[in-house]
Amino acid sequence: MEQLKSTTIIGLIHNGIAAIGGDGQVTLGNTVMKHNATKIRKLLDGKVLCGFAGASADAFTLMERFDDKLQQYRGNIFRASVELAKDWRTDKYLRRLEAMLSVISKDTALIISGNGDIIEPDDKIVAIGSGSMYALAAAKMLIKHSTLSAKEIVIESLKTASEICIYTNDKINVEVIE
Repeated sequence: MEQLKSTTIIGLIHNGIAAIGGDGQVTLGNTVMKHNATKIRKLLDGKVLCGFAGASADAFTLMERFDDKLQQYRGNIFRASVELAKDWRTDKYLRRLEAMLSVISKDTALIISGNGDIIEPDDKIVAIGSGSMYALAAAKMLIKHSTLSAKEIVIESLKTASEICIYTNDKINVEVIE
């Protein structure tokens, strides 16, 4: 069975604004199956944004669990992330899920993986998926050398990734927390 590949997600906190975006491409083998997939979701009444990479059904399951943890721990992103990662590693069903989550709020940026990793990048830029390193490099340079807003940096970073990564397109969806 061919592997489903897709996604570039980049999120950042810049000048007090949080933004996260993703491209729309879903690829099966060497065929583009979808151009306008939405890979970003609002959680906790829009106070938390989550992007996903990996198997879609797995990612939706994990986002739903993460949202439940956010509710359970009254919006404490770190505690919800730790509890999700613990469940993800130890639960027989969850440990088979193949996805990653990028989570961002007004002051917190995290990457959560099925290996139990919870990564909080020093520069508050999170990037996952096939074209993530291209988008990350572009975002770092744009933050250093431009006056663009958080949303504009996310858009331009995704456009850059779409020009390099064959699993990333320029059908971009961005959400912002101001």
